[in-house]
Amino acid sequence: MKYLQYIIIGSCLLLGACSKFLDQTPQAVISGDDLNTPENLEKMVVAAYAGLGNDHYTAPYSSMWPYGNIRSGDAYKGGDGAGDISDYHFYETFSLNRVDNGSSDLLWFRLYVCIGRANDALGRLNTATDDAFPNKTIRQAEMKFLRGHFYFLLKILFKHVPYIDETMPKASYDTISNRVYTDQELWGKIIEDFTFAAANLPATQPETGRPNKFAAKAYLAKTLLYAAYKQDESNNVTGIDAAMLQQVNALCDEVMASGKYQLAADFANNFLSKNENGPESVFAIQYSKDDGTPKGRLDYGHALDYPMNQDFGCCGFHSPSYNLVNAFKTDNFGLPMFNTFNNVNITKESDFQTLTFDPRLDHTVAIPGHPYKYDPAFIYQRSWARAPEVYGSYLSLKEAVLPDDPAFQKVPPFMSSSKNWEVIRYADVLLFKAEALIELGRQNEALPLINSIRQRAGASTSLLKQSNGSFTSNYKMGIYQPGINCTWTQDFARQAMRWERRLEFAMEGYRFFDLVRWGIAAEYLNTYFTTEKTRSAHLNDALFKKGRDEYLPIPLNQINFSKGLYKQNTGW
Repeated sequence: MKYLQYIIIGSCLLLGACSKFLDQTPQAVISGDDLNTPENLEKMVVAAYAGLGNDHYTAPYSSMWPYGNIRSGDAYKGGDGAGDISDYHFYETFSLNRVDNGSSDLLWFRLYVCIGRANDALGRLNTATDDAFPNKTIRQAEMKFLRGHFYFLLKILFKHVPYIDETMPKASYDTISNRVYTDQELWGKIIEDFTFAAANLPATQPETGRPNKFAAKAYLAKTLLYAAYKQDESNNVTGIDAAMLQQVNALCDEVMASGKYQLAADFANNFLSKNENGPESVFAIQYSKDDGTPKGRLDYGHALDYPMNQDFGCCGFHSPSYNLVNAFKTDNFGLPMFNTFNNVNITKESDFQTLTFDPRLDHTVAIPGHPYKYDPAFIYQRSWARAPEVYGSYLSLKEAVLPDDPAFQKVPPFMSSSKNWEVIRYADVLLFKAEALIELGRQNEALPLINSIRQRAGASTSLLKQSNGSFTSNYKMGIYQPGINCTWTQDFARQAMRWERRLEFAMEGYRFFDLVRWGIAAEYLNTYFTTEKTRSAHLNDALFKKGRDEYLPIPLNQINFSKGLYKQNTGW
């Protein structure tokens, strides 16, 4: 049939007698103009939203765990040794990472596909009239919010990326360098998108999953906070922009004053499918199952993170490090052990009863002998870990669900669920504000913000019990009381805030990017490697190179596709 079609078309071209045949729109094909109807514009917007959940364990971008957790010292890669998705092992060790890492190239590609969807929808929305499409401005704001999100991820991953918006013709894409904008100018483009979104989104959206005005303000605050830490070409932090910090503080005040959000009563509620879209959820990726599609819109980004037991089956990735588990220890006041937490490693189950801990430990880490995901009849075992002799026996909990959870679904040989994944929650907003205040020298105003998060954590123990009713670990949680258990200087407050970010958001995907923003990644990680190598031999080759490893290299494939137009990051 294809050969016959070529003959017909060729004959028409030669004889000039088939213009009517050639002008016919092929069946089952929709033209670009047909997509500009109000009904189809809404579908193009939905297609852009679908990009949020289109990731896959080979290069996830929902939780960012391979780039933000296993590169931060909070997690090991996990799985069945260094060769099991070796690209992630290269991320973890830094010294073995390369410009031709296929996962980095795939990540770049997938994020630009998402941006392409947002741009396509925006280009069509821009030509629509308000009369024909009354929601035009709101949908434009939603698309700029999504585009800002995807560019934010690219920016913290690769630093220098080509910026393409809906006004640029596709024929010009191969002429756009990744160095058109400076580091700060590129932040400025992302800030513009969130600023537009904040100005034009409604305070309340009629459909769950669409960002509202305050979600945009929160993401704008996050972007400004990152941009405030100015970097030179070698990724050194050269200063902090006080004006941007003032904006962060003001934006967080607006989100807090909206009355729409509050800390969940129990920390657990943020990670249970039955409580999704709760009071702490500012913006979350919405997953689904039983929605009319073959396998639903499932969280494939975390599909490798379940235990190796008969109820699940695969695959034991994303394993909390010894260092992270030790970081949950508390002192006699119930405060973090900033300088001594890692001196003695936890080696046996009884340590969790003889020492004292922040309750967030058992919300975050699956530990042998402890209930898995709050079920006292479902006890996590060392044998459930994939390769405990390599990566230890801990696994990540926040992304997981129980096998009888309505959100759970097997996608053999892997596991998945339709549980939402939070991009920004209200605790983020409180700590964005606290960080801005501390760096502005207003640390006393940050104290109640940090303490409110610690108080919530301390009260989140009702689900952390064994079958006999006893607490799973020995919990002791205190708040900071200047003059009683601490001296609240700017330096101490900064240390307390950074520690709080680590424990509150442990295993949620952004820890490494915090270290880079603060300008401490090299010192922090090489100190981490010095001790952790003695506990886990898979890190023997690990070394962070300052001035290079703060960012992934621009993928070699992308440089080749651009015919050398893209410039490689410093150090690579």
